[in-house]
Amino acid sequence: MSVVDSPLPDSSSIDVTVAIPTYNGGDRIPKVLDRLRSQVTDSSLKWEVIVVDNNSSDNTADVVKTYQESWSGSELRYCFEPKQGLAYARQCAVENARGTFVGFLDDDTLPAPDWVAASYAFGQEYPQAGAFGGQVHGEFEAPPPENFERIESFFAIKKRGSKPNRYEPEKLSLPAGAGLVVRRQAWLDSVPAQLVRTGRGGNDFEISLHLHRKGWEIWYCPTMHIYHQIPPQRLERESLLKLIRTAGLCIYQLRVVGVTNWQKPIIAVKIMGGNLRRIVLHLIKYRGKVKSDLIAECEMTFFISSLISPFYSLKASLDKAWSS
Repeated sequence: MSVVDSPLPDSSSIDVTVAIPTYNGGDRIPKVLDRLRSQVTDSSLKWEVIVVDNNSSDNTADVVKTYQESWSGSELRYCFEPKQGLAYARQCAVENARGTFVGFLDDDTLPAPDWVAASYAFGQEYPQAGAFGGQVHGEFEAPPPENFERIESFFAIKKRGSKPNRYEPEKLSLPAGAGLVVRRQAWLDSVPAQLVRTGRGGNDFEISLHLHRKGWEIWYCPTMHIYHQIPPQRLERESLLKLIRTAGLCIYQLRVVGVTNWQKPIIAVKIMGGNLRRIVLHLIKYRGKVKSDLIAECEMTFFISSLISPFYSLKASLDKAWSS
């Protein structure tokens, strides 16, 4: 049961809710709140901010309380979600939001000064969009590895040009969760309260896939900009491989969202066949250099993890059945 510091009043007067799920983000959340406090919006735009404390053990609650004492222009609310996992934190945000639109920011992503205004304007202009995301830029505390652009999408870095365009959910071409904006009612009507992926790996895409299955379009908005803060430790080899392995292992689970049971074996075969081909081609291209080229090793890790993702999903299902 989530705990909110204020009751849920009538939502008709709120246009946008900005939701920030965080776990032990007491030292990161101030930068995000400072950016939100300085947003440039028209006086007619009504919006709020909800910080969802996902069972933190640090001073996150105290930090938010301090900001609440001097907050102005919008409303800053605090919500405690004891169930660990990003999916639970996001669900808590949506259930307690008062806005027509809910925009998600991570505690390490900083919005441009007009992000809230741009989000609302795009949602109004594209009523068929159940969810949309903008440009996500990487801000690195240390230089990334050579050829990093080949794997930058694993860090939610997205740039799709200067014109709005539709994503292609069938190809798992979808916006990142950081900076994702959804129609609250579309989420409540389309996204199950219990998602398969409860952590960061795959949860972003699963949300958009459920919306897509219910007939909503997923769009890219070029005027929305956020900046992902990336510390040096996230670019170290083991951290990179762990991130990419997690992304690969959820491929099968994402591909089967909303499909019938008879389609699942066909999808599994296609995933395994496609990735087996990629592995062979990758080995031919890099020969014995896969281990000495970090980016090539990351790509190979993704192909192998995707290849075994149907078996990983089966094991997870069996473990769940045995534990219930």
